Amino acid sequence: MKLRDERKISYVIASDVNSRDGIGLETYVDGDLVMEIFRDDTERRTYLKLFSSDVNLDVLEASISKFKERIDLDCIYDVNAEQPGEPGATT
Repeated sequence: MKLRDERKISYVIASDVNSRDGIGLETYVDGDLVMEIFRDDTERRTYLKLFSSDVNLDVLEASISKFKERIDLDCIYDVNAEQPGEPGATT
């Protein structure tokens, strides 16, 4: 995707199982990582992390759209772990 000012936007989808467990979409502008949207399967939440203090709104909106298009929003649960609402589970 090209921005109006001719900067190049690109995406990388990457899973992470070391310090966190989930999958994310990294957004690069002109080769620089500017943001990440990450679905954390351990914490069962999706969040946005900015690596630049100045992210164009078009980039943000396009990244959210791409994330929703390419990554399932439902977290993956460990079948051996207690799920919320099960006996013994804490909320």
